[in-house]
Amino acid sequence: MTKPLTIVSQNTWEFLRDPMITPTGFREYDARWRFPDEINLPGITAIGLGLGTQMRRRGIEPVIAVGNDYRDYSLSIKNALIVGLMQAGIHVKDIGPALSPMAYFSQFHLDVPAVAMVTASHNPNGWTGVKMGFDRPCTHGPDEMGELRDIVLGGEGKSHAGGMYEFVSGVREAYLDDLVGDFKVSRPLKVVCATGNGTAAAFAPELFKRMGVEVVESHTTLDYTFPHYNPNPEAMEMLHDMSDSVKASGADMALGFDGDGDRCGVVDDEGEEIFADKVGVIMARDLAKIYPNSTFVADVKSTGLFASDPELQAHGVTADYWKTGHSHMKRRVKEIGALAGFEKSGHYFLAEPIGRGYDCGMRVAVEICKLMDRNPDMKMSDLRKALPKTYSSPTMSPYCADTEKYDVLDRIVDRLADHAKVGGTIGGRAIKEVVTVNGARVILDNGGWGLVRASSNTPNLVVVCESPESDEELRAIFADIDGVIRTEPSVGEYDQTL
Repeated sequence: MTKPLTIVSQNTWEFLRDPMITPTGFREYDARWRFPDEINLPGITAIGLGLGTQMRRRGIEPVIAVGNDYRDYSLSIKNALIVGLMQAGIHVKDIGPALSPMAYFSQFHLDVPAVAMVTASHNPNGWTGVKMGFDRPCTHGPDEMGELRDIVLGGEGKSHAGGMYEFVSGVREAYLDDLVGDFKVSRPLKVVCATGNGTAAAFAPELFKRMGVEVVESHTTLDYTFPHYNPNPEAMEMLHDMSDSVKASGADMALGFDGDGDRCGVVDDEGEEIFADKVGVIMARDLAKIYPNSTFVADVKSTGLFASDPELQAHGVTADYWKTGHSHMKRRVKEIGALAGFEKSGHYFLAEPIGRGYDCGMRVAVEICKLMDRNPDMKMSDLRKALPKTYSSPTMSPYCADTEKYDVLDRIVDRLADHAKVGGTIGGRAIKEVVTVNGARVILDNGGWGLVRASSNTPNLVVVCESPESDEELRAIFADIDGVIRTEPSVGEYDQTL
């Protein structure tokens, strides 16, 4: 096969013939491009051929489950991917439109070794990509993505006989059955179900009704133009809308889902938007009573409460802070035998005996309903208020080009580490340590912290801060971290800030 040509441009004869693939689309744990600006359909076919070639090189049985999210161009992307997989001699089991966790579920349900999910995840329209994996419930990490990139961009994809196509029906129904089982809530529970008109609209309302939950539907009509906002429960726009719906309906809480359904956002009965890491602590507290001495993994963007919360400590919990990213977290949960992993972005990784270890917003919704059922005298706001008070920022993302962000981050990490070595302060506090497992998490002497890392999915840096003391200290921590970031002129404006 001819090597992919990044110089191919739109509205040329070559554009519908030759692969165009921007190399930066191969990210740490999935592949993501703007379509058709950064990749074309022949490029997607080259990805399929490369993925199939990677399977054969690794001696993996040549069978794969493939799904797509609900966007107007995702079916075309999936079909182009399937053509490449079949060229590589792969038996493709097409599960149709799906959530990412439904695709992961299909690996178990259909007993197939590989999965490829066509989705832009929580990115706005105009983006596409593929989440893929061979070692269930894990998905590709940096090593696998690097190998795939080299195969595709090196023109090493090889055709092989034996490719075939099969459409498999009934996976959606099996997925919902698996999620709910015979569980029914025993207390009255009224939930705002927010899907932002994304793919989860075809799943979440039915999921809640199966559990006997009273559903207040919020933007639950499928509409791939996303007329209200991009479905992303980490974004304040969606969380504010969920809060308004709770206040207007008197619901017990709101649960919202992103574009491919692998994340869940929570707003309590008072309309308070609870960041996902705090929801993780609430869930960990509940699970620790049932499974004492458990290990929980939290990503480096998450609250320090996983390690410092007295109630978790009383139940013998071990906290393990790890790299941000769904593939990193899934693999870490599996490797150390953790009960669950929690990521500030809203990915939750519930392992056996609760889930299968992959990130599933629908599973989280079920488990939160079960948590509320186990605590019939408590409101979600009660559970929030029972946590030790901390002051946390949203996840803030200043622009930084994909081609520059890792070099920029390296310099920022070095400056922060040097600042700590000479006895510098952040937010007026002494620096206890600088953890560099994923960017730099600057931990202060009172447990406060500030993080800067590179986004794996978009041309951005990521900044998160937390103070156990006050909102004023939180802002001071952010101001000092941002001051170091601003030494880099190529870093742009924030998408949101304090």
